[in-house]
Amino acid sequence: MISVGIFNGYFPYDLKTTIAKVKEAGMSCVQLDLAFKDMDLQPGTLTVEKCQVIRDAFRDANLPVVAISAYTNLVSPDADKKAANIAYVKELLKYARDLGSPYVISETGTYNLDSDWVWDDKNATPEAFDEICAVIKDLAVYAYEHNAVFLVENYVNNIVGSVDKVLELFGRVNHPGLGLLLDPTNYFTGSNIGDVDGELNRIFNALGDKIKVAHAKDCKLAENKTEKHAHIDAAESHTFRGAGDVELPAAGLGVLNYELYLTRLSALYPNIPIIIEHLDEEDVPRAKKFLDDTLKKIGG
Repeated sequence: MISVGIFNGYFPYDLKTTIAKVKEAGMSCVQLDLAFKDMDLQPGTLTVEKCQVIRDAFRDANLPVVAISAYTNLVSPDADKKAANIAYVKELLKYARDLGSPYVISETGTYNLDSDWVWDDKNATPEAFDEICAVIKDLAVYAYEHNAVFLVENYVNNIVGSVDKVLELFGRVNHPGLGLLLDPTNYFTGSNIGDVDGELNRIFNALGDKIKVAHAKDCKLAENKTEKHAHIDAAESHTFRGAGDVELPAAGLGVLNYELYLTRLSALYPNIPIIIEHLDEEDVPRAKKFLDDTLKKIGG
């Protein structure tokens, strides 16, 4: 069976309360956000002891940590910020096993000066792709040296933003320290959202062998192209709800064909974790029931 989990960052509490809330919601695993009100987990502050306190608390609750969030802009146009962002991903890769999972996840980033989520024309240049390949190769090698795996997550407004770009990346960086976080909603633009099933099948046909963990949110045409954020107590990666042609709501609130998505996913990985996101705490029960009901319907 596919196991259904959630980012713990949607429960903005201390470690003990967060775990209790995740358990109460009926989740069977988590993607770990280092965001607990009673702990200092700022970049540069991690220790083996801190990490193992977190890992062991989730283990005691029978909530496996299946991946670790490191969402950041790996090509920030601010050189100092870029260096700090990459250093933070490496810090998480170094301590990944102490936190409970080898998998550390980030999207690739954008050259946009004002936002980490908005397209910039420089993203489409050969120089941009050369740069992100060099960064990701460095992270993959570093991950492998620390018994971890860097998972890249595609997003349409980033340098790596399509099936073709993901394939090109894995062709250029063919390394055991690199894997794929699958979120099919991140592949949709105004030009392909009219063929949801076709794009879903294309994703799985091309990238199925690279998937390690999956996400559960949704997509639909946006009413306006502004950058959208929810008003919740969470990191920007969790408040973000889309920019450009496509809006990214919670699972079950858009046009993604979840029966096809979960059928294709379960055929390849019958025990993979799928992590709920892009919602507020009050919507968690609905989203969880939607995932469970669909999984029962397709036998996953």
